Amino acid sequence: MTEQRERRTRMTAEERRESILVAAAELFAEVGYLRCKTSAVARKIGVSEPVVFQNFGTKATLFAAVVDRAADHICRMVDRVTSADVPVSGLLKLMLDPEHLQHVHSAGSVGAIFADASTIHDEPEIEAATRRAVRRFAATITGLLDRGRADGELRADLDTEAAAWWLLSLVASQRFRQTTAADPHAIEARLAESILAFLT
Repeated sequence: MTEQRERRTRMTAEERRESILVAAAELFAEVGYLRCKTSAVARKIGVSEPVVFQNFGTKATLFAAVVDRAADHICRMVDRVTSADVPVSGLLKLMLDPEHLQHVHSAGSVGAIFADASTIHDEPEIEAATRRAVRRFAATITGLLDRGRADGELRADLDTEAAAWWLLSLVASQRFRQTTAADPHAIEARLAESILAFLT
């Protein structure tokens, strides 16, 4: 009887892999790639560290898989919004809100994973995953901007692909402005206002 119960509650390989990804995403978002230990990921889900390596091979491969998974999540979310009847201008206002941008990069958020990934230049798997994620974000945001232009919310002559890359660059450089501008909050607010004015 106990043996049958154990068999029923034992995770499939796919479920085990997913549980590792979920735990790793939380820890990488909280402490970053360099400080996160695979032993901590294993401990979080109650397995031995070799189980993590059996599923992903290396810490870099695990982090790359976390980046891919997080990109999937964000792109699906933006795609849902794109197909919904939600004003694009309102979404852009929310996206550019200074407090939202600050939250995007804060420890524990999914944005912290991408901010961290963009600083890693000696791990080919991570660099490739980061490029894939950013290109997917650009394509997804382009789709959102296309809808805004088609609906007449955004300017008719808007180059939506270039605008998508511009928005991504703005998000990526937010940390730089936070550490260098005399009044970062005021700069963020003025930037958001200027960009919205240009797009609409």
